[in-house]
Amino acid sequence: MGANTSSKSPPFDENEDVTFDHFEILRAIGKGSFGKVCIVQKNDTKKMYAMKYMNKQKCVERNEVRNVFKELQIMQGLEHPFLVNLWYSFQDEEDMFMVVDLLLGGDLRYHLQQNVRFQESTVKLFICELALALDYLQSRNIIHRDIKPDNILLDEQGHVHITDFNIATVITKDTQVTTIAGTKPYMAPEMFSSIKPIGYSYAVDWWSLGITAYELLRGRRPYHIRSSTAANEIAHIFKTATVMYPAAWSKDMVSLIQKLMEINTEERFSQLTDIQDFAYLSDINWDAVLQKTVEPGFLPTKGKLNCDPTFELEEMILESKPLHKKKKRLAKKEKESGKNDSMETCQLQKHLESIQRDFIIFNREKMRKQHNEMQENLTLTQTKDNQEEDDQNNNL
Repeated sequence: MGANTSSKSPPFDENEDVTFDHFEILRAIGKGSFGKVCIVQKNDTKKMYAMKYMNKQKCVERNEVRNVFKELQIMQGLEHPFLVNLWYSFQDEEDMFMVVDLLLGGDLRYHLQQNVRFQESTVKLFICELALALDYLQSRNIIHRDIKPDNILLDEQGHVHITDFNIATVITKDTQVTTIAGTKPYMAPEMFSSIKPIGYSYAVDWWSLGITAYELLRGRRPYHIRSSTAANEIAHIFKTATVMYPAAWSKDMVSLIQKLMEINTEERFSQLTDIQDFAYLSDINWDAVLQKTVEPGFLPTKGKLNCDPTFELEEMILESKPLHKKKKRLAKKEKESGKNDSMETCQLQKHLESIQRDFIIFNREKMRKQHNEMQENLTLTQTKDNQEEDDQNNNL
């Protein structure tokens, strides 16, 4: 993909809002249901990020605007070593943008498709890292609802990071959710209740973690459930199916996965202390895990983009509105806006205007700077107060 900015770009003023113009597009690396992802470099700092961009019109047509706004709101309040963290969010006439951590190790689905079979020690560390991430989300009252290999990205050192908060939800204390959301093969049994919805809570994410761990070790999932499988059929599978565990797996790993995939939510491992108190994980230095000083057993290939190369071809050849031609397109659109106004339906225009008005702009860099300045001012004020107190005591 060609770069959209050049060395002639105006210098960056740290007080102005970050926009599309402050980044150079390097290449496309992925796409979701209504958004695409490319690698970008910020012109002033030369830092690399992943930029997710979502077409406003498509979001309106698919009724996804509320989800995008909710995801933005959730991600702005999060920062953790095992999450894909949000750095900037901004918009233009066509798209909404989210700039997040760039993780070049690829997602776990990609590696499974490359026939990687993860060693038990590697999966053991993945479980620990993901348990710390889920515990952090729980402390923020968040259920992710879509933990699966596709939404777990590796950094270059092989550590895991949870991404995609598109269907995450925030719950208040002691309440449960009844809305059905997720990817069927990874959804917990309580989400398929045959009677009226009984509600569910954080335990659904730990079930998904168990299914994911099983799949990483075996190369396939423990239950034969597809996205097309009916809910009542899934409920029947959970009641009747027997999960097979290969003889080569250690008894401890089998016990751990069984505890994560426990049908009864009361007995399921569904918080960090459950995992930490489990004998199989008694040798884990949890501080070292959090600091990422424990080396993963699987290292993604360096010097190679661990993703499907067809994304870039699609962006360049098939995409009707390629990102690298955005500047020219928007300039032309502005020129012809008088002609196009009559063609656009009033309803769509209203929706687009409400997105323009309500979109949440975010800048973590700016936020950190302001926080540091506040801390410095607080320290200076305390030092000054202490000095004045000392002077008064000396005078006395």
